[in-house]
Amino acid sequence: MDHNPTTPLSADEADARARQLITEAYAPPTSHRDQTPLPAYGDTPPVAQPGRPPMSPKATDISALMLSGSVAALSVSGGVSLVLYTLGQVDPVALAIGAAGPVALVLAAGSLLKALARAKSASTTTTHHHHYTGSVSVRQETTLSSTTKGMIARANNTLGGR
Repeated sequence: MDHNPTTPLSADEADARARQLITEAYAPPTSHRDQTPLPAYGDTPPVAQPGRPPMSPKATDISALMLSGSVAALSVSGGVSLVLYTLGQVDPVALAIGAAGPVALVLAAGSLLKALARAKSASTTTTHHHHYTGSVSVRQETTLSSTTKGMIARANNTLGGR
């Protein structure tokens, strides 16, 4: 049924058009699913790209940590060796003690940080169970105060509750 939108419809035409729209609205939906396989982009196997090999995020983090640790150990031990050489104290025992000191300090700091992380994770996993009988009114507030001081700003946030 063709109709010019500028001319009004008669009552019969309007009823027919309304029935047509209602029938189309309640008709079962039509759908189409394309079953053709996806196009292939070639049959060559993947090739490793230059640079770092693909790794999991955890392996990437550990690798970066080992690389930075080796650079730090090299610079510290090189500096200690240079100082000892310029002072004339190139005794192998003194050199070994001077080079092992920073490594022992780094290992101690690492184990301390690991212990602190374990303690923090243990303290944040507490659950609170409350059992009440009768009518109870609970009010819980949390306040946060923040101060920032110094040329290199350091934020000290304290969380307090009442």
